Amino acid sequence: MKDKMILFVCKANSGRSQMAEGFFNRISKTNKAMSAGIKPDKALHPWTIKLMKEVGIDVSRNRPGRLTKKMLERAEKIIIVGSEVLKSIPPEYLSKVERWRIEKLLGKPINQVRRIRNKIGERVEKLIKEINETSRLKNC
Repeated sequence: MKDKMILFVCKANSGRSQMAEGFFNRISKTNKAMSAGIKPDKALHPWTIKLMKEVGIDVSRNRPGRLTKKMLERAEKIIIVGSEVLKSIPPEYLSKVERWRIEKLLGKPINQVRRIRNKIGERVEKLIKEINETSRLKNC
């Protein structure tokens, strides 16, 4: 079975998409994730590092990256975690897109960001189960 590459995309690649990538790569046994932004920040949001560390995931060495055509081509599935991103995806890749409505971290108190992190973790777990189930059915 070929491993699947999942791409998480948000505007700045400093918070939500980094959290999703961290959860996915920690939980999934067979597939990998990467993340990118359409206008990447220079560094991760400080709460991204702190709050992911709380759940045992170290993203401190990650750096925000810019979305590329190569990433879009390689991805089996593209998860958009910000509404402002969809219009930046070329039409030929829209069939791969799944949109998650996850609010921005910017300007939120840490307890609210923690709830957002937990929601992202739950969505990632559900995504991994769906991918594993689809793969299992294809191999029957």
